[in-house]
Amino acid sequence: MKIFVPHMNNNMRRLFFFGSVIAIVLSLSSCNRGGNGELVGVGKRGKYFEPVPFGMTMVPRGSFTMGPSDQDISHSTPPSRTVSVDAFWMDETEITNNEYRQFVYWVRDSIARRMLGVQFDEFLNTEDRDGNPIDPPTLNWNERIDWSDPDYKEALSGLYYAPKDRLFGKKEIDTRKLNYKYFWVDLKQAAKRANAYDYKTQSYKGTVHDIDGKEVPIEGRSSFIMSDAVNVYPDTLVWIRDYTYSYNEPWATMYFWHPGFDDYPVVGVNWKQAKAFCIWRTRYKNAALAEQGEYAVQDYRLPSEAEWEYAARGGLENSMYPWGGYYTRTQEGCFLANFKPMRGNYIDDKGLTTVKVGTYDPNGYGLYDMAGNVAEWTITAYDEAEYNFINDFNPNYEYNALPDDPPAMKRKVIRGGSWKDISYFLQVGTRTYEYQDTAKSYIGFRCVRSSFGDEF
Repeated sequence: MKIFVPHMNNNMRRLFFFGSVIAIVLSLSSCNRGGNGELVGVGKRGKYFEPVPFGMTMVPRGSFTMGPSDQDISHSTPPSRTVSVDAFWMDETEITNNEYRQFVYWVRDSIARRMLGVQFDEFLNTEDRDGNPIDPPTLNWNERIDWSDPDYKEALSGLYYAPKDRLFGKKEIDTRKLNYKYFWVDLKQAAKRANAYDYKTQSYKGTVHDIDGKEVPIEGRSSFIMSDAVNVYPDTLVWIRDYTYSYNEPWATMYFWHPGFDDYPVVGVNWKQAKAFCIWRTRYKNAALAEQGEYAVQDYRLPSEAEWEYAARGGLENSMYPWGGYYTRTQEGCFLANFKPMRGNYIDDKGLTTVKVGTYDPNGYGLYDMAGNVAEWTITAYDEAEYNFINDFNPNYEYNALPDDPPAMKRKVIRGGSWKDISYFLQVGTRTYEYQDTAKSYIGFRCVRSSFGDEF
């Protein structure tokens, strides 16, 4: 190697040459660190281990025959077909009143903390005065709120019912103000070829529909980040609204709040509220993991219709019910689920309406109440011909209904049957629907979480 340096004597040139060689060697060795020139991947990744999520059970990957195993009296289901699904975790029971109340309290407390002076901006692309993006401050959850303190009550007066709306002057939280704003990435729109980033022009050409159905040009990743706000408080009046000429006022006033119903499945929650709960649960869990320096978990979500049916079958092929038999009673004559066994005789199966989750035996996957108690929301949109066009690999049909869409486009699949349904709706292959913005006294939900990294 010949290096020419002007205006240097020989000793200086030798020193410079020697230093240059050392620098080159160090540079090459730094590029070669840890791999000896071999393809060994990125180091210090740690070994992946997925612990069993609290309150969930594993549903292994597999294939099954999706569809009715008996007569379809509603004529709403196309012929059965064989499909395969990935492994996933599923809640052992339906979400209970007490578990959903944790969500309600979190929303209440987050609103209260903002009102007490802790600034929290959840909007995207928060900027400083110079237009530079900054991270929004987080809520201080270590600060305890004493709801009985008069000073706190005064500072949080806007969260309570107005004096004219109070019963006997009692100061109570105005549930209409318990709204949760949440975000998600619309991967369906992002995956469209027309919406892909053009590296030649360094721009997007496509358009995207926002949450209100408005078509807007794509400006970047933020165009695919959707946001919505939903009131999280259950509709307790469903107990009265769903039934004519019935006295259900005690259920309306006590079911969600009385501690005697803590372990009963939450009802009066529509599809959008259930979806918001899943997003909050993901955020809540990942925040705790971040404090411990651990990896974030897969998103909690509602199950697809195929996942729900596969889980309900419990590893049994072509069975009518989760327990595998053709009958709803044991040999001793005891009912195997909470439903409407006879005309008007609701209590013959131990319950008048809902019962505590886990009252009856689990299926082969350790899942309780996959038949009866309450029907359950899925993420799947309802279409009578769905089985004819869905994929046979992780099948699902989703449609994000827009505000101006007709009611038929807002139908979501519910599964499992409930305490008020006859045995036909308890069959694992029976499908029906409800509208996404409708809450009922017989519909609840449970969450699932995809599982990756191991063979099941």
